[in-house]
Amino acid sequence: MESGYFNTSVSEFTVIGFSSIGHVWPLSFMILLLIYFLTVSGNMSVSLLILADKHLIQTPMYLFISTLSFLETLYINVTVPFMLMCMWRGKVQIKFNHCLLQMYLLHSLGITENYLLNIMAYDRMVAICNPLRYHTVMTSKHCTILLSSCWLLGFTSPIIHLVSVLKLPFCGPNTINHVFCDLSPLLKLSCMDTSFTFILNFLISLCIISCTFFFVSVTYIRIIITILRMSCTYGRKKAFSTCASHLTTVLLFYGSLAFIYIRPKVEYSLEYDKLIAVNYSVLIPFLNPIIYSFRNKEIKNTFKKLLNRYKNFRA
Repeated sequence: MESGYFNTSVSEFTVIGFSSIGHVWPLSFMILLLIYFLTVSGNMSVSLLILADKHLIQTPMYLFISTLSFLETLYINVTVPFMLMCMWRGKVQIKFNHCLLQMYLLHSLGITENYLLNIMAYDRMVAICNPLRYHTVMTSKHCTILLSSCWLLGFTSPIIHLVSVLKLPFCGPNTINHVFCDLSPLLKLSCMDTSFTFILNFLISLCIISCTFFFVSVTYIRIIITILRMSCTYGRKKAFSTCASHLTTVLLFYGSLAFIYIRPKVEYSLEYDKLIAVNYSVLIPFLNPIIYSFRNKEIKNTFKKLLNRYKNFRA
């Protein structure tokens, strides 16, 4: 059988989504819809609040938080509207090209966030371990280069995944038992043995996740050592406070990725896979604005200032 996208007989896939939830789908739909609106409004609010304050947007830490919130907004718009459609209709037909595009965007935004979390860890390490050099190291130009590298690496790394799927033949069945188009469900539908493709993509994912997680771990080891050496109790609390939000996000992000992308076997529970997918594509973007805004005095103060300006304008 000939392989390759232009020789495949499948022009579209059917995504069955949450087929096992049965009669409780209306409640699940409303909960997911509410989470979606709260996530988009929460992340956009954090991003816009930072952009509205000249002092915050010129501070590297808040520039990175604003970028993270923007990323999460894009990420959840790639997945959740599609999940909602699956719940509403029971199943959704999606064209081959659109399915691959969804998979590519999902991986691109996820990898971009992965590198962004590394940059944020590096920023905190410089601020705590080398505070006197912070403003000479984390300059506006340096931050722009770091963020540009993030987006570039994020959107070029998944090209290998995309090409590997394009080279596979699909001749039926065309039913994806998942909540959106992703690499593993697509590999299961190919007409040929995908063991090599699975191992190749597994090793690539393992390399990216392991290397970046190792970097984050090293930076936090340095941060913790520096904090423990501080003689001032107030300084310790402040240093821990500035790192707590980011560290929480890192643990949630890498924990979910480890379960879904670097498992060394192809066969696993599809329902378990769906739950993990909901966790990293819905819950993490939902929690991020809560983690950063509720614990951050600067963001809360900016919100209060804008609220007071609005009240004065209305008066």
